[in-house]
Amino acid sequence: MSITSIESVLQQMRVLAQTPGVRADSAAANEAVGGGFAGELRKSLDRISDTQQHAYGQAEAFELGKPGVALNDVMVDMQKANIGFQMGLQVRNRVVAAYQEVMNMPA
Repeated sequence: MSITSIESVLQQMRVLAQTPGVRADSAAANEAVGGGFAGELRKSLDRISDTQQHAYGQAEAFELGKPGVALNDVMVDMQKANIGFQMGLQVRNRVVAAYQEVMNMPA
């Protein structure tokens, strides 16, 4: 499948998604309304970012000596943020590898 044919299919999908009154009962139509893969990816990235921001906030609060912030909580939050980041990085690597595999398929 050539890039021009992929682009034409994408254009048709965009037109169908923007057409009011078009209703389909397929799972793909429900995903398009709910955001699908892109929406889920965005939510995951937002969760990773929120976890990192919370961990950095906890670390800063501990460094400033604010009461109620324990070192063990800071370390656990930092590890959660690190694991989330590593997971996001691995997902990105897998998506890029899948994209490259699709692009290398014979036409």
